[in-house]
Amino acid sequence: MKWTGNSRIQSERGIALVVVILVTLVVAAVAGGAALVSSNATLIGRHADRLGLLEAAADAGLEEARARINGDKTLYPDTGFAVLELNAQVTDARGNVIPNLRRSTYVGPTGITSGQYGVFGSIVVVVEDAFGNRLVRRGEVVQESFAKYAYFTDIEPSYIAFGGGDQIFGPVHTNDYLKIYPSGATFHGPVVTAKTVQGAQYGVFKQGYTENGPYIAMPQTADLNKLKSQAQAGKTSFTSSTAGDAGEATTRIEFVAIDLNGDGSVNGSNEGFIRVYQSSNAGWVSGSLPSDYSSNRLRNSENCGHYHSGGVFVNAKSHPNSGPDSWVAAVSSSTKRCYLGGSDSLWGGFQPSDGKGAWLQWPGPVSPLLSGRPDAQYLFPISRELNPSFKGVIYVEGKVAVSGVVRGRVTLAATDDIVIVDDLTYATAPGQSACKDGDILGLFSGGDIVVSDNTLNSPVRPTSAANYFTYDDTKDEFINAVVLALNIFTVENYASGATKAEPCESKLWGRGCLYLTGGIIQRTRGAVGTTSGTGYLKRYSYDSCAFSEPPPYFPTTGHFARGRYYEVDPRGFNVAEYFARLTGR
Repeated sequence: MKWTGNSRIQSERGIALVVVILVTLVVAAVAGGAALVSSNATLIGRHADRLGLLEAAADAGLEEARARINGDKTLYPDTGFAVLELNAQVTDARGNVIPNLRRSTYVGPTGITSGQYGVFGSIVVVVEDAFGNRLVRRGEVVQESFAKYAYFTDIEPSYIAFGGGDQIFGPVHTNDYLKIYPSGATFHGPVVTAKTVQGAQYGVFKQGYTENGPYIAMPQTADLNKLKSQAQAGKTSFTSSTAGDAGEATTRIEFVAIDLNGDGSVNGSNEGFIRVYQSSNAGWVSGSLPSDYSSNRLRNSENCGHYHSGGVFVNAKSHPNSGPDSWVAAVSSSTKRCYLGGSDSLWGGFQPSDGKGAWLQWPGPVSPLLSGRPDAQYLFPISRELNPSFKGVIYVEGKVAVSGVVRGRVTLAATDDIVIVDDLTYATAPGQSACKDGDILGLFSGGDIVVSDNTLNSPVRPTSAANYFTYDDTKDEFINAVVLALNIFTVENYASGATKAEPCESKLWGRGCLYLTGGIIQRTRGAVGTTSGTGYLKRYSYDSCAFSEPPPYFPTTGHFARGRYYEVDPRGFNVAEYFARLTGR
């Protein structure tokens, strides 16, 4: 076929037409896509706005519910869950009703609801709109434990104030006026008073202070009585009496830490125990001065004496009045010591019954790990491994004296006074381990918590003409615990006795230093010493682990703090089933 120029021109025109049509189609497709994208973007934006509105309504519902249960404690149920609102209208910040939006709010205890590990709960909010959107949110709440405080009082007496260079670490709260002497005090944690600070110019507040803050009610006796059933479950509920002076009791609980696995330490989870000693003679149990002394204060003491050859302890009462081994020589010698009633050291070994009192026998099975110990049948395990029903609570009906080394997590509650008759320390010192692995002790007294003025805690003149002697292994007192007294925390006879017998660090003082690591909660502030030098100088430290890992069943302030926040799948959500899943069994 013969090619001509016209044919070429016609062919190019045809191609151009096709290209124009294709370009037109592409432009139309792009325009349509753009319109579709714009439409989708609008729909997505509207949906996001709607979800944002639902989320804002849910978050507001969580905080409104927390405020309501803090304002009215009856709204929070003991079991199950309560309905705070059901398909209720939602309003904005100005109080205007938000159309097409409904909200339901529920609250109840969750987790391990016994209270052994704290009082936890959940607020659940369900928000729905008229367009089928549904959103579920959960906020955890936890009742703050009184153990969070380094110092808490309901009443501050007019004759006691902070001063003398006091150093206070951790949170401080008082429902009364907080007073500071011109001698000054430093507060390293937050300070809150329900009234005002008097002498604020004399204080150093590292984290500031708040005046006219909330009033926080002290626990009640009913809160203490609730612990009896928890102790009964673990076979650690005891009956004592109220006999004896302020620094005495007829029942003594000795905390004992035992190296069961032979690793050279006593920090194993099953290595904590208590022994319980009882006698009708409160003075003997508590290591008090003999009641029949005159100027010869230790003459008839059966708690104090010294060691003879062979390591045999002989008390002052068993010594003659004169001679090289008289009772005065005994209580003045280099091996002089005083011991609490029932102590192994008095007899050269464990005695189940010593003629003056007896140790209580553990009613449960004795672990083979204690094989060979003479006191095996008298050791009450305070661990779940060796005492599966132990709830972390020891309960005493009446007064109780306490001492020893604590291994474990325990609350000791007594309906009357708790008397500290010797050092009370942790197997692992505070701050030396992770909080969840460390030791913690809560002392919860229906009366006072008293540091005893006995022959172990206080220096003693064996005769009226003698110098003061220290009859314990240390001149200072050490207490590791969070103490809570429904009356006061104090020192027996704090305004009398020696003034320069036992120096506190470099400062001459009466009974030396009172080292307390934990916290002090009391209805009325009690005294531990005087400016004249009697009693103790305070050396208080805060145990921050008590804030995050409080003692079991320790009383709470009733205030719900904000916890963790969760998004919950709304598909098939049923509130009753959800709370049932959240509750520990």
